[in-house]
Formats: sequence, structure tokens, C-alpha cells
Amino acid sequence: MDRVTRTFLTMAMVLAGRIALAELDERPLSLGIEPAFPEISWEGWGESEDGTVVPLRPILLTHAGDGSGRRFVPTQQGVIYSIDPTGRKASVFLSIVPKVAYADKTNEEGFLGLAFHPRFKENGEFFVYYTNTAKKHQNVLARYRVKKDDPTQGDPDSEEILLVYDKPFWNHDGGTILFGPDGYLYITHGDGGLGNDPFGNGQNLSTLLGKILRIDVDHQGEKTPYAIPEDNPFVKTPNARPEIFAYGLRNVWRMAFDRQTGELWASDVGQDLWEEIDLITKGGNYGWNRREGKHPFAKSKSPSEADPALIDPIFEYSHDVGKSITGGPVYRGKAIPELDGAYLFADYVSGKMWALYYDRSKNAVTAHRPIPLPSAIPVMSFGEDEAREVYFMTNSPTGQGIWKLTPKK
Repeated sequence: MDRVTRTFLTMAMVLAGRIALAELDERPLSLGIEPAFPEISWEGWGESEDGTVVPLRPILLTHAGDGSGRRFVPTQQGVIYSIDPTGRKASVFLSIVPKVAYADKTNEEGFLGLAFHPRFKENGEFFVYYTNTAKKHQNVLARYRVKKDDPTQGDPDSEEILLVYDKPFWNHDGGTILFGPDGYLYITHGDGGLGNDPFGNGQNLSTLLGKILRIDVDHQGEKTPYAIPEDNPFVKTPNARPEIFAYGLRNVWRMAFDRQTGELWASDVGQDLWEEIDLITKGGNYGWNRREGKHPFAKSKSPSEADPALIDPIFEYSHDVGKSITGGPVYRGKAIPELDGAYLFADYVSGKMWALYYDRSKNAVTAHRPIPLPSAIPVMSFGEDEAREVYFMTNSPTGQGIWKLTPKK
């Protein structure tokens, strides 16, 4: 290829990139925020022997799918609250504080995940994910059940440990657990922590670190208290853990199924330069630590240029914009029609929030619209109630750490 041709092609590519950028809708949305439960009272919270107030750290919000109207909010310290339909009273549903290792200095640990069984109304089962006090840097997936004599309360003595992660460092714990449309439980864990993925866990199929797992909690295996779905992608791969559904992930901080399409969305926290949003497919390799976002990761032992075996994110943003992505849900509620079908996400460091619109027919992002906030807000997590309305959570010394988006008045 001669110099003139190369120059022409380069100019054409730059022009095409500018046109594509120009077509991306980045207009700010006209929305507001307000406390979700302005009159709420948290049972037992704020009480301490020395009189100090421990900030409320609501790590997520979910529901039991039982038609009760309750919303469940666990704190990172290990208390699951049940908020009544009026939104005024938060009662303790289950406390496992003695089991949960949490400290502000290692604040990626603690109680991180909660999922109710799709048939919770019939079987009373729910699942939790937490960092264990029994052993340093150990995360646990466990099944709990409600009390036989009071189905409105979780039974602290009913714990059945299903899965244990031993990890080398305190950070990159992942922690999202959720049931898919197929009825299987999906779990994510980070690469084991520190930086650079020093042990190469993201690309190693013999470890559960840096992966999304998929298990059947309604049946047992020969050696496990859960079964492996027969169509899991690596059940026949030598030396691979059969639980693995997808891999090559650094630290997915929140993933969610689109309730309408069934797609699994994940936000993977970057390291040096890029934060990314992925659409997760069965058997997919998302590149870490060979790549960060769409780019070769220079500190890897095998950094990768474009590789068809690696799945690029559908969207990324640089550390000029933010440095720690917090993933949310695809909005399918009714309160804010302009958000229908948008993937919501925020950045914990910059305190910004956005709505991402994706055209499935074109496999392309069409809009990346900022959601103006009154000030920078470090969003810890998002959640949904049974009506599919969305909430977001922040650390709070006042108990008002749960917020919702509202149409601009």
C-alpha cells in the first residue's frame, strides 16, 4: 500500500469515527432525584455501646417476587432489612453480622449479594454472598430459609454453605448473585485482587476467580451441594471448572438481567485507563488481563491487540471521566418513560451517572446520556423493586442512603 492510499484511508477512518461520535446522543436527561424513603426508621441502626453512629451502608435493594410489596436492603456489615410497603419501617429480616468480615479499610469485602429464589413464596429460600470472619479473605455463597414458625423472618440457623472462594487479597470481591430467566443462579467474583491480576486468574479456567458462574441450586452434584447445568460451556473442557459461564473479567461490580430481553449486562471495573460495560454471553472471554476495555493491557505478560477470541465491551469510558464503574439495571419501569430500555450506570469516584441506550439490531450504542445530579454522588449500587422501579444507594450517616430518580418537575 503506497503512502497516498494509506493517508486517504487514515483520513477516511478518522472522519468515520467523528461521524459516529457525532451521531451518539449525549444530551443530558431532564431528571431529578429524591430520597426514596424520607420517613424511614431502621430497626436497631444507630445504636452502639459508645454512642457513635456507624454510617448505614446499603449495598443493594431487591425484592422477593412474592407480591408482598416488601423491599429488601442488606447492609455491608451483614444485616438484611425488610422495608414495609409504606416505606416507613425497615425491620431486621436477618442478621449475620458475626459471620461477616467488614472494615472501612477493606471496603470491597463484607456482605455483598442477596438473591431470592424464584419460588421463594413456596420454598422460603434465599441466597447470600459475604466475606467470612472464619478465614481471612474468604467469600461464601450460602443458602438460607425463612423461619418455620414465622415466614416473615429469615432463620439465622438455617445456613447451608454452597460455595467458598479463597482469594489472595482483600479487593476485587465481585459479589453479585442473581437468578437468570433460566432459573439458574449466576455469581460473579473478581480476579483475586491487588493489581494487574498477578496470578493470571482472569484467563485461567481452573479457578473461579475472575469469572461469572452459573449453577443449579435446586439439585445436587456428586460432590457439591449444587448441580452443574448440562449446557454450561466448559463442562467437557479438561481442567476447567464446570461452574464457569464467562471469564476474562477483572471485577464486575454489579450485573443485571434485562427483564424484557433476558440479556445479561455487566459493568467491569478497570485498572489504569478504562471502565467497561459488557453484554455477557455463554462461554465468552472478556479479555482481562490481556486487555483492559478494548485496549492491550501493557502490564500483562501477554497483552493482546484485537483478537476475535476476545469479546470487546459494548461501551467504555476513560479515567478522564471516572475511575470505578457501578453497574445498574436496564430500566423497565413505568415512572420514567424516557428511560425505557436504557442501561443505568454510575461512577463511584467521579460521582456521575448515565443512561446508555443500545440498538440490538445494529449491535451499537446509540445514546450515552448524562443524568445530572445536584452534586457528585458516590453510588455504591443500584436496585429494583417488584414494579421494576429503580433505586440507587450511597453510604449515609443519616439513614437516607437510598435514592430514586424522578421526572423533572
